[in-house]
Amino acid sequence: MYEKRPKERDMVFGIRAVMEAVDAGKELEKVFIRKDLGGDLARELIEKLRVRTIPVQRVPQEKLNRLTQKNHQGVVAFAASIEYQHIEDIVPLLYEQGRTPLLVLLDGVTDVRNFGAIARTCECAGVDALIVPAVGGAAANADAIKTSAGALHTLPVCREQSLHNCVSYLQKCGIRVVAASEHATHAYTDATFTEPTAIVMGAEDVGVSPDILRICNDTVSIPICGKIESLNVSVAAGIVVYEAVRQRNTTTK
Repeated sequence: MYEKRPKERDMVFGIRAVMEAVDAGKELEKVFIRKDLGGDLARELIEKLRVRTIPVQRVPQEKLNRLTQKNHQGVVAFAASIEYQHIEDIVPLLYEQGRTPLLVLLDGVTDVRNFGAIARTCECAGVDALIVPAVGGAAANADAIKTSAGALHTLPVCREQSLHNCVSYLQKCGIRVVAASEHATHAYTDATFTEPTAIVMGAEDVGVSPDILRICNDTVSIPICGKIESLNVSVAAGIVVYEAVRQRNTTTK
């Protein structure tokens, strides 16, 4: 997919400038660091980024030079278009409000338009939060926000360093984690979504990663009757999410 070149006003250049941005709490989507960049300052920056779960990519000098002709010192950061939240703040609040959490977790969804479409569906369905990985997921860029019809500005989005640890945390909080997988033995309509639930949707090419599938409480499939073997992930997410909505609305009547 063609990716638009970021505008310089949406970037921060230089080690100290990026460190100051992190210390000031500025939301960053990702940081490019020159492959061979070392030294104490670089190590300090990387540690700050790790603590804030900001994705880091090691890239060649040429890639940084293509982004800007300014003195980037081997570091270029990209400002985030949304404000990320923490799942540890959201889940306790949902229980305090007497809500039955409904969360959606994306494992390996990298297409920004799928990301945006899923966010739009989640917002319309009343999903409490969307959880994405810090590394290996679609960026919340202008295309994603446009596709979401602005939902990414209103729906809480949590960026997690480890989806495995996130799933474990949710389970400790009494939330069932249900993965959509074509290899599941029963249909999504047979699952129970009236309890606190997190729905996991995987990458369209490989689905939910084995590491996550192993620790989920349940796996469900969507019946395929045609010749094409799978649905687009944003469509599949909509089907499963609205089954959860249907079940919850039925039990409250």
